[in-house]
Amino acid sequence: MLKLCFGRFGVDMAKQRIIGIDVARALAVIGMIIVNFKVVFGDQGTGWIKSIASVFDGKAAATFVFLAGVGLALMTNSAIRNNDMDRLKTAQKRIAKRALFLFVVGISYIVIWPADILHFYGIYMVVVLLLLTLSQRMILVATGSFVLLFPVLMLLWNYEAGWDFNTLEYLDFWTVEGFMRNLFFNGFHPVIPWTAFMLFGYWFGKQDLHNDTFVKRAFWIGAVAFVSIQILSLLSVSLLSGGDAMTAQELSEILGTNPMPPLPAYMLNGMAVACTVVSACIILAKRFPDSTVVDAFNKTGQLALTFYVAHVIVGMGAIEVIRPNQMGSFSIVFSVLYALVFSFLCILFAIVWRKFWKSGPLEWIMRKVTN
Repeated sequence: MLKLCFGRFGVDMAKQRIIGIDVARALAVIGMIIVNFKVVFGDQGTGWIKSIASVFDGKAAATFVFLAGVGLALMTNSAIRNNDMDRLKTAQKRIAKRALFLFVVGISYIVIWPADILHFYGIYMVVVLLLLTLSQRMILVATGSFVLLFPVLMLLWNYEAGWDFNTLEYLDFWTVEGFMRNLFFNGFHPVIPWTAFMLFGYWFGKQDLHNDTFVKRAFWIGAVAFVSIQILSLLSVSLLSGGDAMTAQELSEILGTNPMPPLPAYMLNGMAVACTVVSACIILAKRFPDSTVVDAFNKTGQLALTFYVAHVIVGMGAIEVIRPNQMGSFSIVFSVLYALVFSFLCILFAIVWRKFWKSGPLEWIMRKVTN
């Protein structure tokens, strides 16, 4: 049984596992599939489908990273609280090995999937590993520091360096300078500031997630924060642009909630969404523990690593083989519909697979390699 990031999460002492976390992970993976499929296949057309699909941009991935932080907390809470250094060292070694595993897996297929998050993910984990024993207040300070450091770096460095934004190709990725710049500053999910999502998730996971009062409060705070940030962002752009479309577009890059560049409005928005979604899933899964739907998403979340890699290798690969000349020019309807069908097949696979095995295929390999 995996207790970290992609598998089941352990809980302290005799407490029951929090099913809602796996449910939230399933939703995050499905959201990432929708976003990535429309980026790769195309989003031609307009209308309500495109508007709804755009809601997932950057938010699903943020929730995915947030959940990893929750997993790290649940894996280490007992050892830290009891000052059990032997258990903590064992957990730290396992985290370090899994961070390396994910980094290598991500890099190994980045040629076919440049927007991979796994190699970034591995570095986030290393950063959190170094900060595991900080007080909860200092964890929040570290979270805020990562968020605020990015705009400072943008003043010092050129965010567009290395990019051809017309093709979304990073021209000098395989040079030392380009790789490090992409990894830490201006890649799809740069360590600065994206590590803040995992740190915030780590803080969240150190709270009592069995406490209904805390979880409900977290849900409402997250929801209100999300709506407030969206409104403030839109109003700021509208008022400051004075109705000029070009000025509004430029201001949206600074005050908007788009993931690139990941400025504070986006980061806070992503944290709010993650907190809201995870809290809602914990509440619903606890209220409907015998629900077939909850059980299906629970099993799907336990195979998140497998499905993340499969959506690239199998999901994207199949269309590239069948219709290579249409890549990037499909309609938004096709991209979203295909993402939903693929996600449904993932859910069915998870239900069947979990009847016979406790871990997903890649989750099993990670456990064997890193334990």
